[in-house]
Amino acid sequence: MSEAGNALAISLVSELLTADQLLRNRLTRVLPDRMEISHFSVLNHLARGGAERSPAQLARSFHVTRGAMTNTLAKLEMSGYVHIRPDWDDARRKMVSISPAGTRARDAALEAITPLINELVAELGETKVRAALPVLRELRTKLESE
Repeated sequence: MSEAGNALAISLVSELLTADQLLRNRLTRVLPDRMEISHFSVLNHLARGGAERSPAQLARSFHVTRGAMTNTLAKLEMSGYVHIRPDWDDARRKMVSISPAGTRARDAALEAITPLINELVAELGETKVRAALPVLRELRTKLESE
């Protein structure tokens, strides 16, 4: 790759990493009850999917280790946000579902972060956001496949 190409690639990665860090900081500040982004993400995933998932399935979905997911699920279970039960077909596995309290916590988190997200989209403009989404999706897809 040429020197200009290298500079472009480094600029892209730098912007993505910086934007990720800044967005995470802003979201963390508005999430309710000391909820972490990982907690919200798992609750949102379970609420949208509507079905039980195993910890291994969740770890794959979020591209994290099983240990990291186990840690997140333990915190969510202690908060009463998820139910973890044995898999009736395979006692070695567990299954996770969102609890009514988890649904309420997820809804409160969505209510807290929606104004921030809407403000960002409004400041950037819907046209720019719509134009950026396909590029970001393609980048994510390429990264997932490696």
